[in-house]
Amino acid sequence: MLKRIDFRLVLGALLILAGGLGFLQAFGFLQNASDVFWGLIFLAGGAVFLTLFVGGQWWAVIPGLVLAGIGVLILLPNSMEELGGAIFLGAIGLSFWVVYFGGRQRWWAIIPAGVLSTLAVVTLIPSWLDGVETGGIFFFGLALTFLLLAVLEHIDWAYWPAGVLGLFAVFMLVASQLSLASYLGAVALILAGVFIIWRSITRNQ
Repeated sequence: MLKRIDFRLVLGALLILAGGLGFLQAFGFLQNASDVFWGLIFLAGGAVFLTLFVGGQWWAVIPGLVLAGIGVLILLPNSMEELGGAIFLGAIGLSFWVVYFGGRQRWWAIIPAGVLSTLAVVTLIPSWLDGVETGGIFFFGLALTFLLLAVLEHIDWAYWPAGVLGLFAVFMLVASQLSLASYLGAVALILAGVFIIWRSITRNQ
């Protein structure tokens, strides 16, 4: 399909769009015409890649949703700027979820999907839940990511990072309430190191 596109037509359409937006801004009907222009350009670019995805190219969903996320980010009103990071990270995370559920053999996509989805949630916490320990939430999200990998794909090794990260999450959440984060964090690292050494020694015997 892309080979049949006359890019002179695309360039002409872009010039017309830019001129039309300029007129709207000049007559006071629109503000920030350049932001609207580039936002629409990124949305259009995302739509092109999503068309390829629908046509069977699974990889195209990643740049498609990334470009769409950037477009939405540019068009976002100033009153919603605090949602920008969550929208962008969420769009990337969503692309990896689509990659995974579009073909379960691509199990690896669960990891970036979970990490990016967790980061999207974490960016919202300061504005929604003031005073909540974001580090603990982040480690909890990572633990949940590996737990999903273990449960959905029956990958036994994924239980280990899920457990360790879950412990870190509990320690950090408890520490935030007791003002002992530095102490409990050090204890968690020591216990994790001792456990890894103990497992290595017992396996070699």
